[in-house]
Order: sequence, then structure tokens, then C-alpha cells
Amino acid sequence: MMDMMADKINLVEFEKDYHDGKCYHRRAEQFARKGHYFSLIFNIAAIALERYLVALCDLYGIMPQNHNYTCLMDTLEEIMDFPLALNKEIRSLDLIFGICSLENYHHGAPESSDANQILSMCNEVRQLIAQTALVQKK
Repeated sequence: MMDMMADKINLVEFEKDYHDGKCYHRRAEQFARKGHYFSLIFNIAAIALERYLVALCDLYGIMPQNHNYTCLMDTLEEIMDFPLALNKEIRSLDLIFGICSLENYHHGAPESSDANQILSMCNEVRQLIAQTALVQKK
């Protein structure tokens, strides 16, 4: 009975986090199409990516210790086969965002290529979620 309840909670959390990710992702893409500043596009897409990664954790019922990209990827590596190249790309974002460290806090200035790269990462992770969610339902 507890497992069914935990699964239901995980599914509710997954749906919320995945929905949030899709909304931020869609907004970042709208901003990109309208020619907004790439720093705005990057920052909105960064939130989308974080929500997508948390949603993946929700699917497996595991909560990461922290929501920076390194901790999220460390958690995901433990529970699933995550594409290596995408893993490395996502981890590299912590070079721009050092926001979860009190000692080394920094927020770098993303460039145009960073905005394009993170939108691509969002698309790849969204696709990965779709594939993983289908496997989870079987």
C-alpha cells in the first residue's frame, strides 16, 4: 500500500516538474524566436532544464541533494543510463552558474552560443523524458 502511495506522489511530482519544465522551455523558445536578449533566453531555458532534470529524478522516486547541474547529474547517473555527451554538456553549465556555492558564488554572462546550446539540451532532455516515461509505464 505504501509503495502505491509513494508511486502516486512521485507521479504527481513528476507531472508538476515536467509541466513547469515544458512551460519555461516553451517561453525560452518564444523569446528566441522574437529576438530577445540571449541572456534572458539562456536564464529561462536554464530553469526549464533544471525542472526537466528534477522530473527525471521524480520518475525514479529519488530527490537530488542539490539542484545545481552537477548534483542533478550525479543523482541521475546513479539511477539511469544518461547519454554521456549530454551529461558533460549539462555539467558544463555550472561554469556559468555557480549559484549553489556560498564560497564560490558567481553568475557568469552567457553568450549567444550558450543560449542556443541550452535550448538544444532542453530538447534532448525532453526527448529523453518521453522515452523514459514510456518505459516506466510498461
